[in-house]
Amino acid sequence: MLTLRKSRERGYADHGWLKSFHSFSFAGYYDPQHMGFGNLRVINEDRVAAGKGFGTHGHRDMEIISYVLEGELAHRDTLGNVKGIPPGDVQRMSAGRGVQHSEFNHAQDQTTHFLQIWIEPNVTGIDPSYEQKSFAEAEKRGRLRLVASPDAAEGSVLIHADARMYAGLLDGTESATLALDPQRQAYVHLVRGELAVNGTKLVAGDAAKLQGETKLTLADGKDAEVLVFDLAAD
Repeated sequence: MLTLRKSRERGYADHGWLKSFHSFSFAGYYDPQHMGFGNLRVINEDRVAAGKGFGTHGHRDMEIISYVLEGELAHRDTLGNVKGIPPGDVQRMSAGRGVQHSEFNHAQDQTTHFLQIWIEPNVTGIDPSYEQKSFAEAEKRGRLRLVASPDAAEGSVLIHADARMYAGLLDGTESATLALDPQRQAYVHLVRGELAVNGTKLVAGDAAKLQGETKLTLADGKDAEVLVFDLAAD
């Protein structure tokens, strides 16, 4: 079964310096029908104005992934990490028993566009940790590249959760497939462009929830960038 979640149905918040679309209930956006999907709890599509950002704030017991699309995100945390996150990098922060961090767009003339993703962990109270890796465009072109997993497979970042996250770039005749366990579920988030997911057309910001499926097929892309999550069933 495939269930389509249209971009326009997402929650939206405009804070002036921050414009954010919420795929699931978050902060001032509450929808009991969209509290998450499996252990995927948050996908926020954020645009941070030049010279602005999130001040120091805390998290605990959550796997947090940042995926930058345009601009750069500056990260600083209480673990001593001071990093810049450019497009192509995947940053993972395991909040564990508690961590504080800030995220800023230090550019004076460019908006930072990124996805903030939260996945519920399968262990709690662990030491907080940080990891960041770069994945070249060629690794994602015409295929799904594993970028986050519970076993750091294929050079992906390690997450403490029963989930795998893939990134892909598809255009024209390019296509990609992924075998699915029908006892699990998958979530496909189209970051930009257009794409057919098991024959159903998505446009930027749309998502597809797949349950009881044995195969994912991505085709008919038009400048498409996509994230795919393989998740434990509810």
